[in-house]
Amino acid sequence: MTLSGNQKRKMKSAARLYAVQALFQMEHSGQTVEAVMAEFEDHRFGAEYDDTEMLDADPKLFHQLMTDAVNYQAPIDQLTDRALVAKWPLGRIDPTLRALFRAAGAEITQSTTPPKVIITEFVDVARAFHPEGKEPSFVNAVLDHMAHEAKPEAF
Repeated sequence: MTLSGNQKRKMKSAARLYAVQALFQMEHSGQTVEAVMAEFEDHRFGAEYDDTEMLDADPKLFHQLMTDAVNYQAPIDQLTDRALVAKWPLGRIDPTLRALFRAAGAEITQSTTPPKVIITEFVDVARAFHPEGKEPSFVNAVLDHMAHEAKPEAF
């Protein structure tokens, strides 16, 4: 079965959302990246809960985001810290947003995906977690700053 462009985009979006959830889970549980990735692939991708089907995700992108977020966490966190105002170091940021900045930072710094696409995608992830709040605008501003620093040639 070949996937349409729209299905591929949805699977990439789902991979980004799951990466944020998995990074959050790692931080709170102390599980290894390998254990969390296996759990998500075995029990979350395309799973059904109470008649709700979870989205299937692009496993390659999920693996890449998770691996890069873990392997490059220190430089990604430093990049994020520089994008945050001095009063809000990364340690004071909501853990969901910290996971989001790590996943997005991994994709911004390690992939060839255009930064504007990454920013749009992760602002949508922020909106999924915080539909009523100011977090999506905050995420947009921080990721824009990170992308301009990491890939100035893209702007």
